[in-house]
Amino acid sequence: MTTGSAERTHPARVVRDAYEALAAVVRPLGEDDSWLPTDCTGWAVRDLVFHLLADARRALVALHTPAGDPPDRDAVTYWRDWTPDTDGAAQERRWNRVCAGMIPEFGQLKDLYLETAAAAVTAASAAEPRSRVGTQGHVLTVADLLTTLGVEATVHHLDLTVALPTAPGPSPAGLTAVRATLDGLLGRPVPLDWSDEHYARAATGRTPLTESERHALGPDAHRVPLFG
Repeated sequence: MTTGSAERTHPARVVRDAYEALAAVVRPLGEDDSWLPTDCTGWAVRDLVFHLLADARRALVALHTPAGDPPDRDAVTYWRDWTPDTDGAAQERRWNRVCAGMIPEFGQLKDLYLETAAAAVTAASAAEPRSRVGTQGHVLTVADLLTTLGVEATVHHLDLTVALPTAPGPSPAGLTAVRATLDGLLGRPVPLDWSDEHYARAATGRTPLTESERHALGPDAHRVPLFG
């Protein structure tokens, strides 16, 4: 791996680039934009931004929650707990919509998200990658935690922009991390000539697989979505 590619895939760089790319989408949005649909079932833009705020808050909490136990998840196995179409996922969607609706003006939510995401990026850059932290009942190294945060931000970037055709796309570093994560869950590089964006959508259930794609994936087709 060259020095340049190593820098692009460094976990803190992945988070920084993914969060800054998302901020570039969210920053110019107005009240009317906040009611546009996203690729997250049942969520408008404002609902997804509230969820992104929760992600950034979780990042800050996790980065300041040292753990003494050995890691029980890494940047790939973390996602095995997150499958779509479960009762918990449906409850999360409803809870998120109710909470987002309690903030009367989108501008308030937007500003809170932007400042929290910026703080999370600062904390990520200062964290020791080999340190262990706790989040959501698991222990990860900081490096693995940061990779999961960059992956989630990048997938939600694609969700956020389905009705925003002129919005900038996700960061290359974030897309690279998504591909590596999905290949890790699949157990091999995906045997299809998919773009990073299409791989992210198809492997997480946003875009249905075609019959030819199912044939190419073989038995692995039944494992898709790899996470939700």
